[in-house]
Amino acid sequence: MIEATWELILIIIGIALIFDFTNGFHDSANSISTVVSTKVLTPRKAVVFAAFFNFIAAFGFGVAVASTISKIIHLDIVETAVVPYIILAALIGAISWNLITWFFGLPTSSSHALIGGLAGAGISAAGLAAIKWSTVEIVVAFMILSPIIGLACGFAFMAAVLWLTRKSNKQSAEKNFRNLQLVSAAANCFSHGTNDAQKTIGIILPLLFAIGYYGASVDPNNLPVPFWVIILAYTAIALGTLAGGWRIVKTMGYNIIKMRPVHGFAANAASASTIIGASIAGIPVSTTHVICSSIMGVGTTMGSSSVKWGMARTIMWAWILTIPISAVIGFAAFVLIRIAIGY
Repeated sequence: MIEATWELILIIIGIALIFDFTNGFHDSANSISTVVSTKVLTPRKAVVFAAFFNFIAAFGFGVAVASTISKIIHLDIVETAVVPYIILAALIGAISWNLITWFFGLPTSSSHALIGGLAGAGISAAGLAAIKWSTVEIVVAFMILSPIIGLACGFAFMAAVLWLTRKSNKQSAEKNFRNLQLVSAAANCFSHGTNDAQKTIGIILPLLFAIGYYGASVDPNNLPVPFWVIILAYTAIALGTLAGGWRIVKTMGYNIIKMRPVHGFAANAASASTIIGASIAGIPVSTTHVICSSIMGVGTTMGSSSVKWGMARTIMWAWILTIPISAVIGFAAFVLIRIAIGY
């Protein structure tokens, strides 16, 4: 077997940062679709706005999500020399799914693609024992719960806004919500950074462990996070957001509900509160699922017919397929890598 060297580790870290870039590129719609569709910001200003708040999220809410992701592969069981190749195969699975769904304009979860890729590659390398299933169970549970929470929060926020502004002048309220939407959008962009950038950090940590970066005494279940890794990951996701995935912006901003600033404010506020709560708890949720379901929740306050359920069903099918398809690609990628390295 070809031993993992520092040069190989640096190449895989580079690929991890490319994944982080595609995460930002793919998920820029999460942060900016509402402000673009309501014309509060132009597309170019919106991506700069989102990228800035994605980056400064590096300095808030710790690294609990990164710690969770770093524990998906059982480092106590898997042969250390194989870990970099598992990470490489997982990244191939996640990046492949990101690009496929970006091409079709589907707002799927980069996080679940990465987790699926890790599961598939780990099983391919060392069987079912390679995966810490208790961590995967948490992710899968919140794959189901987080969209429900987002939907409920979106409905509740919008219902509260409608009740509080029931006697307000419509024109002046609309103007106020254009300004408030910027605040809620900033919180949403910040929340996206707090959760999604940490997932890349979480897969870089096992790479550093495999090459002996931490020394022999470190606990593989509690790997410390170097500051340089945090800065690299947040820079990559911010640059990806800056590039902007316009196909998905159209899907989320126009093809779920017809949105005004008040709807954008409520959807962003609901989404941000849900994601920040998950980040504090160290739960790697899908920011895409949460913002999509928040938009749907907002739409249901105008009657179920206001939500384009055909598009919603297409999005939900893509959500369901993300982990299994990414796992299959990750599994196949490791098989090819195994042949190449003679393992």
